[in-house]
Amino acid sequence: MKPSSKIIIGCMSWGKWAKQLSTKEQIEMIQFCLENGNSFFDHADLYGDYTTESEFGKALQEGNFKRDDLHIITKCGIQNPGQTRNNYVKHYNYAKDYIIWSAEQSLKNLKTDYLDTFLLHRPSPLMNPSEIAEAINQLKESGKIKNFGVSNFTPSQVDLLNEKINVSVNQIEFSLTQNAAMSNCSLDQMQLKGIQPMSWSPLGSVFKEDNSQTNRIKVVLKKLSEKYNASEDTLLLAWILKHPSKVSPVIGTTNKQRIQQANFALTINLELEDWFLLWEASRGKEVD
Repeated sequence: MKPSSKIIIGCMSWGKWAKQLSTKEQIEMIQFCLENGNSFFDHADLYGDYTTESEFGKALQEGNFKRDDLHIITKCGIQNPGQTRNNYVKHYNYAKDYIIWSAEQSLKNLKTDYLDTFLLHRPSPLMNPSEIAEAINQLKESGKIKNFGVSNFTPSQVDLLNEKINVSVNQIEFSLTQNAAMSNCSLDQMQLKGIQPMSWSPLGSVFKEDNSQTNRIKVVLKKLSEKYNASEDTLLLAWILKHPSKVSPVIGTTNKQRIQQANFALTINLELEDWFLLWEASRGKEVD
């Protein structure tokens, strides 16, 4: 089976930072996701204070999953202080040796021979595109990574790297309540250059905050939920999925019902005016 999934499973909450899933529970979750068509799993080296990758890797090994059935994404670059790293200040490191070391460490943690997609987690003002390109080319030539991308990079930062190395992914924050990517040229650039957009926190602040914006959105969502026979979180993902840049949402839930609801969003094509109705609720005014 060739991995194919528009809805990406974010694994940040699987370990120490939130759910603390056991190996058995992780095996069951991976199996459930694969059975429901979700074969892309999103990681970062620092998740769970640099422990979540290895816990996931243990589940992969003990669950006897076929590696080719999964698409594993991970990120590097953020250096946190703490017991697992000898850092005294949070910083970013994109030195050639560090990038290669980090990728190899993720391979060990995830118990795999290759990473499907390897991302730079956040841009650093000190990053050197030539040095980054040398590291990525070496990793690609050795077969340790297949695709290279970035996360949270602005269009100009992507252009800077693209001069030296092809960027195939940019994982950004994008949702109905945080939709600056539509006005700051991020999504325009990705369409233009054939870069795959992924969106973290795709539900935005709708269920996290109680303010005038989220209240307006909830009124519209309630109305549309009846029209489309879909949950409100499903409709928020459908709003993202309608964008022509073909954004892939990264969902952070470990709730099986919500994963299925997220997948249902793939079947919904919001009518044009309904899409703008939700955007209007987010903006608090009609389009200009």
